[in-house]
Amino acid sequence: MSNTRRLMCLAAATSALALAATACGAPDDEGEGRGEVPDEAQDCANYEDYGSFDGETVHIFGSILDTEGDEMVEAWSYFEECTGITIEYEGSAEFEADMTVRVDGGNAPDIALFPQPGLMSNFADALVPASEEVTALATEGWSEDWLQYGTIDGTFYAPPNSGNAKSFIWYSPAFFEEGGYEIPTTWDDLIAVSDEIAADGVAPWCVGFENAGATGWPGTDWIEDIVLREGTDLYDQWANHEIPFNDERIVAAIEKAGTIVTNEDYVFNGTDTISSTSFQEAGFPILEGDCAMYRMASFYGAMWPEGTEVAEDGDVFAFRFPETNEGDNTMLIGGEFVAAFNDNEAIEATRQFLASELYHNARLQTGPWSTAHQGVDPSNATTPINELATEVLTDPEVTVRFDASDLMPGEVGASSFWTGVVEWVDGSKDAQEIADDIENSWPQ
Repeated sequence: MSNTRRLMCLAAATSALALAATACGAPDDEGEGRGEVPDEAQDCANYEDYGSFDGETVHIFGSILDTEGDEMVEAWSYFEECTGITIEYEGSAEFEADMTVRVDGGNAPDIALFPQPGLMSNFADALVPASEEVTALATEGWSEDWLQYGTIDGTFYAPPNSGNAKSFIWYSPAFFEEGGYEIPTTWDDLIAVSDEIAADGVAPWCVGFENAGATGWPGTDWIEDIVLREGTDLYDQWANHEIPFNDERIVAAIEKAGTIVTNEDYVFNGTDTISSTSFQEAGFPILEGDCAMYRMASFYGAMWPEGTEVAEDGDVFAFRFPETNEGDNTMLIGGEFVAAFNDNEAIEATRQFLASELYHNARLQTGPWSTAHQGVDPSNATTPINELATEVLTDPEVTVRFDASDLMPGEVGASSFWTGVVEWVDGSKDAQEIADDIENSWPQ
């Protein structure tokens, strides 16, 4: 699921979806809104190399809304104050559609924060390639796995911004401890502990795929996690349509996911409730001991009911989705990429700053957030789950792959894949049938 869809989901959960949020400029002299900007990021000496740009304005457009948008603005507030650049940020819940309208209308922003590499590639002819300086910062800050998603036809355009760890399973530490259940590290362990919990009279899994017009995407994440763990080469071939969607190995991966999500002995309230259970609330029964596990990305840490302690020894926490092959160390990811449509010295300075260790460490401390920038200290994260996510994302030993549905054409990744997953969990079609349908929907 892309960050745009994620933020739409978060906004929907707080009844704030319909409005786009706009935040402009630095805080006032009294420091209002600065949040937890670290001391290093408040020192103007650290911005001298960017130059002085009194009166210059840089427009940034993205999908980041509401509180998260405010926290992002706080992280660059001293860059504005010390360089004289005013950053005018606008966030939209309809980012994909709005970007097309703006670019086609000759009103592209200076910088866009793209949550989907596939969408960004649609605008390649209008983008400004990264400078040598930005490319050097990106190469120093991120692994090749990440940099490939900011590269189009061999040209590097966009360093990453945030990083979202998606291969997580939420659980109650107390429930596991009291029941004597071990955190699974392999797929076989996962099935074994599921069977053990079911035998003890508790549904091992909560599952919910409902999300209004985006219903079905949580099911695509299940399948992506499993395909990734069957092999990164297979995953890449599948995401890039170098093999058909209905390749027998992909059908087998869907069926493997079905051993959990279509298993009546496993799913809380039964599999016939999956497509009507909102993903936002689907994990909540863990708090009541009605189910044991819920597969959902790190961002779900912000969606638990008020008062829930999200920590390794708290009410809920998460462990990594187990590997299938011994020795593998993988993570499904999401995130945004910082691409430019215009080019001047102020825009270039802003691009360099957003690719810097200084910015990413500051942003990590202005609110719940995670990043894959190699220069950050994960312990600076403001929540335990974001610290864990950042530890995983910055680990050079972890192999990451971007959400496949966000790499696929919109007709597939945000349409037929979603609807096919719903038909599958509802029992109206089997794995082979939905894989055939999705393959037939692929644009020629």
